[in-house]
Amino acid sequence: MAITPPPTAHIIDGNALGAKLRADVSRRTAALQARGITPGLAVVLVGDNPASQVYVRNKVKACTDGGLHSVLDRYPATMTEAELLARIDALNHDNSIHGILVQLPLPAHIDAHKVIEAISPAKDVDGFHVASAGALMVGQPGFWPCTPYGCMKMIESIGYDLRGKHAVVIGRSNIVGKPMALMLLQKNATVTICHSATADLKAMTLQADVIVAAVGKRNVLTADMVKPGAVVIDVGMNRNDEGKLCGDVDFDGVSRVAGFITPVPGGVGPMTITMLLVNTLEAAERDAAQRGLA
Repeated sequence: MAITPPPTAHIIDGNALGAKLRADVSRRTAALQARGITPGLAVVLVGDNPASQVYVRNKVKACTDGGLHSVLDRYPATMTEAELLARIDALNHDNSIHGILVQLPLPAHIDAHKVIEAISPAKDVDGFHVASAGALMVGQPGFWPCTPYGCMKMIESIGYDLRGKHAVVIGRSNIVGKPMALMLLQKNATVTICHSATADLKAMTLQADVIVAAVGKRNVLTADMVKPGAVVIDVGMNRNDEGKLCGDVDFDGVSRVAGFITPVPGGVGPMTITMLLVNTLEAAERDAAQRGLA
């Protein structure tokens, strides 16, 4: 009978790293509060999508725990696009709000792109605005999307030097895949983006020093697709046959080959919310500096 080898990969713990970063957020928030400024995040939820309600609740709780001011606007699915745009405009002009987050998906009758573009780039803490995407592309200050930003912090936390390394990103979404590739490129990695039309995914991933899996599909990355010692970041959020949360990576198999790996749950997820707090805090700090309050 074959003996299954034990896991060799070091686990990158998103909960532990997130807690460390949130402690820094709390410290910097207290410093702002000492000058009469409390970082404020407005979260807008339209409709009653169950998953969205959970995400929103977690984001608001994280803000409160970190000492930030949080406003939750809940609206019925019948809210019109014009009404939502008017609410965003009001938040853009509210000096107590430094970050605006509109929870996606929106009801079908509302144009999500139009809504995102209505948010002031100075308050775009999700990093989805075209101005934010452009700033990332050309290396100017802006807000990085929270999930790939969190992934970068996880890679940074293990002291991994990306210079000259081959990074493969599986997924090309505007929210994760594309910004992830740009962030890796900024750190001088050689980046390959793979997607549903990639002819031979395994041939690409076997060359990779770093793999980021972000397609929302179970077991898109298996042990035979990973070279020994690779860093594997699992962005996926799926359910297995037993209904348990799992990622895009076959964790049991890949953890016996990789050098570092993120778990699901407890990996990228906590980091996404942490980086939302970091972005909101930074928005408040920039606003204070611009108004001569820093």
